[in-house]
Order: sequence, then C-alpha cells, then structure tokens
Amino acid sequence: MRHAVATILWKDLKIEMRTKEAFSASLVFSILVLVIFNFTMDLSSDEARKLGAGFLWIAFAFAGILSLNRSFALEREENCVQGMLLAPVDRAAIYVAKFLANTIFMFGTGILILPLFAIFFNVGIGDQFWLLLLILLLGIIGFSSVGTLFSAIAVQTRMREVLLPILLFPITVPVLIAAVEATAYVLGAQEQASFWFKLLIVYDVIFVTASFLTFEYVIQE
Repeated sequence: MRHAVATILWKDLKIEMRTKEAFSASLVFSILVLVIFNFTMDLSSDEARKLGAGFLWIAFAFAGILSLNRSFALEREENCVQGMLLAPVDRAAIYVAKFLANTIFMFGTGILILPLFAIFFNVGIGDQFWLLLLILLLGIIGFSSVGTLFSAIAVQTRMREVLLPILLFPITVPVLIAAVEATAYVLGAQEQASFWFKLLIVYDVIFVTASFLTFEYVIQE
C-alpha cells in the first residue's frame, strides 16, 4: 500500500509541478478574495478581527474547491479512473494519495496567503505564526478529507463543478467554524479557543477515518 500511495502521490505532484493549474488558480482566487474584502473593513476592533478570520477561511474554502475539483478530473479523461480501479492496488491507497496531494496543495497555498493576509489587513501574526499554521493544517485536513471523498463522487457527474460545493460545504461547516474561531483567537478577537481546537482535532479524526473506510464503496459506483 505504501508503494501505491507514493506512486499516485508523486504522479499528482509531478503533474501539478509541471502545469501549476490548480495551485495557480487557488492562489490567484485567494488573493482576489482578500483584496476585495480588504476594502470593506478596518480590523481595529475585536469584532472586525473575527470577521477578518472569517474572510481568510472563505478564501481558503473557495480556493480549496478549485483544487478539489481537479483531484479526479485528470483521471476522468480517457477513463483513467477505471484503469486505477483495475490496477492490483488497495483502493484505499488511492484515497490516501489523493487526500495527501490535496492537503499539500491547499496547505502550500495557505502558507503563501497568510503573510498577504497580515499585510492587507494590517495584523501582526509573527508571534503566533506557528500556532496559525497549526490551525491552518488542522482545518485543511478536515476540509480535504471530506473534499477528496466527494470529489470522487462528483467526478462521475456532468456538473461536478456545481455538485462538489453543494455536497461539501454543509458537511464542512463545523470544521470551518472551528477554524474561524481558532484563528480569531490568534488574532486577539477572543480570549479562549480550547473548545474549537478540540473540535478541529475530533472532526479530523472522525472524517479522515470515515472517508478512508467508505472510499472503496464510493469509487466502485
């Protein structure tokens, strides 16, 4: 299984490094969202900082949709999905590789967006940068775990670009809310965030496990 995961993951990373389609689209979209929201408010109050955290995760969520839409899109061409299913590998390995690739793409985008967010909204994140990265990683893991599963479902349909967000956003509301609240804590908008950190971790464990176990049945359909 490790060899299959490494092979599929390297294939996806190599394609993305060559084309840069998903990464570039996600990065440009995230920057555009932050620039637009930057002109709507001044983060001088705690409430405004909390809204800023929400804007940041709106950018991550919608940019993540662009990345997830391409997760299985390449395999759809020339019916490559069927070829992967016929290969003598554990189908769970396909999920793990796709999940890791999506997480890497989204986290890479997030690392570049955070400094831009600090500049655009004039907030200091230097002292809490590593904590903010942890929140970013936990949020992306939860979002990507479910997104990878639903991407496999949506790719078989004609309107996958519309179907994926319809399926994904209702399920990922808890992790997005928790990520916003935890980010607001880092920005100084609230005093406590232990509950939200615990929710992020619990959500990640539950949905990574559930998606891993159900992927085999989803991809068969």
